[in-house]
Amino acid sequence: APPAAAATARLVGLPPVVDAGTVVLVLGSFPGAASLRAQQYYAHPQNHFWRILQALWPQHVLPGPEDYAGRCVWLLARGLGLWDVYGACEREGSLDSRIRNAEVNDFAGLRPRCPRLAAIVHNGGESFRHARATAQLGVPVLKLPSTSPANASWSFERKRAAWAQALAAHGLL
Repeated sequence: APPAAAATARLVGLPPVVDAGTVVLVLGSFPGAASLRAQQYYAHPQNHFWRILQALWPQHVLPGPEDYAGRCVWLLARGLGLWDVYGACEREGSLDSRIRNAEVNDFAGLRPRCPRLAAIVHNGGESFRHARATAQLGVPVLKLPSTSPANASWSFERKRAAWAQALAAHGLL
């Protein structure tokens, strides 16, 4: 008889990158394998997240991937925060479609840390599936095109334009 499939290990996500100046919270679904390995949001070199943000604020040089702490400071200085809808899950690989037994993060607990929060933007469809859970924060919730390399149907420029519109609507551009 073939051996039983090994149980998929439970993965734990990354802590939120937020502060009292966070105006817009960007929510992904769950960090991909490269991001979990690096313990950095959007660490996969093909993900457009950091490139899009640099394109939105060309006058402010984004630190390179080797300076993740600097990237977080840069992000917070622009009024952006980062987190994911899932705090833990089981998944093989990095695709959202492989996420199983996911545990949704405690968004209400984030509110006191973000008194200026004005909007939540979901980075892609899997994250946006939990818009109801994030709506409890009492701010507008938007769905933006995923910055993932798996979202090949949107060009970089089209993603950049959608992200620019959402951030401009909340005074960040």
